[in-house]
Amino acid sequence: MIAGIGGASLGTELLKCLLLAGRYEVFGCDISPAAYGLYDPGFRGTFVVNRNDYVASVIRVCTESGAHWIVPGGEQPMVLLGAANDELAAAGITLVANDPNVIRIFSDKAATFEYLQSLGVAVPKTVEVHSDADLTRMTMPCIVKPATGSGGSSMVFFAVDTAEAKTYADYIRRTGSSPIAQEYISPDDGEFTVGVLSGPSGDVIGSIALRRSLEAKLSVMSRGRGGVVSSGYSQGYIDDFPAIRKRAEEIASAAGSCGALNIQGRVRDGEFIPFEINPRFSASTYLRAMAGFNEVDIFLQRLAFVEIVQPEPLRVGWYLRSLSETFVSPSEVKS
Repeated sequence: MIAGIGGASLGTELLKCLLLAGRYEVFGCDISPAAYGLYDPGFRGTFVVNRNDYVASVIRVCTESGAHWIVPGGEQPMVLLGAANDELAAAGITLVANDPNVIRIFSDKAATFEYLQSLGVAVPKTVEVHSDADLTRMTMPCIVKPATGSGGSSMVFFAVDTAEAKTYADYIRRTGSSPIAQEYISPDDGEFTVGVLSGPSGDVIGSIALRRSLEAKLSVMSRGRGGVVSSGYSQGYIDDFPAIRKRAEEIASAAGSCGALNIQGRVRDGEFIPFEINPRFSASTYLRAMAGFNEVDIFLQRLAFVEIVQPEPLRVGWYLRSLSETFVSPSEVKS
């Protein structure tokens, strides 16, 4: 069962990975009857679940469909289901996710960079913005974003000066989130998204790196005034990139990752510097599967059979993406 299958989302990318593996019956669920994935014929069956009784509703559809494994299709399902891991286990359902402590640390951006610094990892200068005075400690230009819930570059802003950073920080506070400011690193020497997959015991199974192309509109959240903010839709060139992968694997090992970890960063003076870490599969996971590294299949096989499925030989090249469309008649809308 994939929980969270809205269009152009992690959930629908996970479906494509599982179909590519060719050994799964895949079901999906979402809180919205307009979720694109509910009408994707690749699913064996799909369900609308109750947002007000989410965990119990997800357990019910897993039981009805006979699904014994549940994969979060986004950050919110990951947090909600992770908090209910004991309930899921009691119902005979295994949550396919990272260690709860890893999720806790990397789901908070302020905690993430404080933790990485304690490990000796080079990171952008990062400041929690409790008041405008905190921004006097930040170099400009900078990035202002929420400390939590900024996956997919949601509410990530490029600020050219302190006055603008204050405006963005105030806006984020008004939405109920806590802002952080982060040193801006130029993408001139490359921006990368790296997937590191570790086993339940913390051993690194493998990793894969994509150098992002920031030319296509789909890949850019904003551009101008000397800054580029990438979007949640990675595309670009996949190759070995040994130095980049080595640093990402070191971070995963030091953090005790026991599942999928997605690390985004830019290169400065030859060093890979992470600016975002998400303790889950990435929305670029299908691009990685196409390249021979099917993370979700490899991890499921490891969980189910204690078997390490070896990645295929890396298919070096450009991996590009777009959007797709579908039609649903009023009579076909699920409830």
